[in-house]
Amino acid sequence: MDTLQLLSWSCIVCTLGMFSTGLTDLKKMRESKSVDNVQFLPFLTTCLNNLAWLYFGVLETDQTLILVNTFGAILQIVYILSYFHYTKQKSLVISHTLGAATVLTCGWFYFAVFLSDENTRINQLGLTCSVVTISMYLSPLANLVEIVRSRNVQCLSFPLTVMTLLTSTSWVLYGHQINNYYIVVPNTPGILTSLIRFYLFWKFSPANSSTPHYDPLHI
Repeated sequence: MDTLQLLSWSCIVCTLGMFSTGLTDLKKMRESKSVDNVQFLPFLTTCLNNLAWLYFGVLETDQTLILVNTFGAILQIVYILSYFHYTKQKSLVISHTLGAATVLTCGWFYFAVFLSDENTRINQLGLTCSVVTISMYLSPLANLVEIVRSRNVQCLSFPLTVMTLLTSTSWVLYGHQINNYYIVVPNTPGILTSLIRFYLFWKFSPANSSTPHYDPLHI
């Protein structure tokens, strides 16, 4: 197995592992028959992000991107349907979903129909995917500031932090290997924010607790 194949499998395994952290929320919803303490928008935005990267993977004929984001999109759709089943605010979920579908349709029309040059399409789609991914990685920064102020890491998930670091690192190395900076650049903030979280765990974890509990944080 060469280096590219090894990095490809690393990206697949780590990313699917990170996407699967939502199974905890799925289990919580099934057990409680409610959506208390479960956020809907992360499922929806991640699904849109997966579909955008899937389209980019198709244009680039990159089987790693296609496989990972196909599975990711399916998994997010399962989460969305489960949330819709258990929530009492179904109209709000429908409106958000229709809004996302509208954005997706307009985006597809712009990239697939309006842009006739393939290189322009790939470059603009890659830039769009990069901006969205970077914003998703940076969105929890406000929570990190609050953690520093409160000196409490109970709202952070240690397993998710580990998976985010491994996933981001795998994609950065993979992007370097295939010389695609639309993959390298948006995943670099994932490494940085994960390292910040590790520092917060080290700094603010209870010193007298041998098995601290960390609640999940959606990113």
